[in-house]
Amino acid sequence: QVQLVESGGGLVQAGGSLRLSCAASGRTFSSYAVGWFRQAPGKERVFVAAISWSGGLTYYSDSVKGRFTISRDNAKNTVYLQMNSLKPEDTAVYYCAANRISGARQARAYDYWGQGTQVTVSS
Repeated sequence: QVQLVESGGGLVQAGGSLRLSCAASGRTFSSYAVGWFRQAPGKERVFVAAISWSGGLTYYSDSVKGRFTISRDNAKNTVYLQMNSLKPEDTAVYYCAANRISGARQARAYDYWGQGTQVTVSS
């Protein structure tokens, strides 16, 4: 069992930066791949980025590639999403999720989810 808690969301102006954190409980967290998804009002939850259990492989959606960076610190049971050059269209609730499959881009592939953190980018 893995429990996930996101933090770091907030209100930022376009062009600004935020760093989201996904803190996990469970001694086996380092064996899980982690993904970040986001969901805007009235829209489906979509893939943003993912990282393998070791951190050696990372994956990004085309909409955030070059602006967002996913990383993890297994000693701290935490995965991060550094978001730079934010745009108003990045506004959404951001969720982290965990599973045993590296690079999965579909939400249904993930077994564990956090409660989400709101990111709002003003123009």
